[in-house]
Amino acid sequence: MPEVTVPETNARRGVDQILDVRENSEVAEGMIQARVHIPMGELHARLNELDPAIPVIAVCRSGNRSATAADALNQAGFTAATMTGGMIAWQRAELPTT
Repeated sequence: MPEVTVPETNARRGVDQILDVRENSEVAEGMIQARVHIPMGELHARLNELDPAIPVIAVCRSGNRSATAADALNQAGFTAATMTGGMIAWQRAELPTT
């Protein structure tokens, strides 16, 4: 499964779909700007909220759930990758959140 670094994700967030699969309580701590939030447990039922023509970068807290989400998206016909290190790495890099 493809992986994307934090700097690559930051550079691509205006082009690719950034999908945050964390739970509501986790996103309250901050999310990447210009993202879509679909909790992991709702992903299958809400695939229609994503554009299959635009690549997806899945994000979670540490990178584990997002890897599972990216695999599921790739199996569903999307082009998807996971952001290595998750939001922990994003925040360590001091990148903007909402």
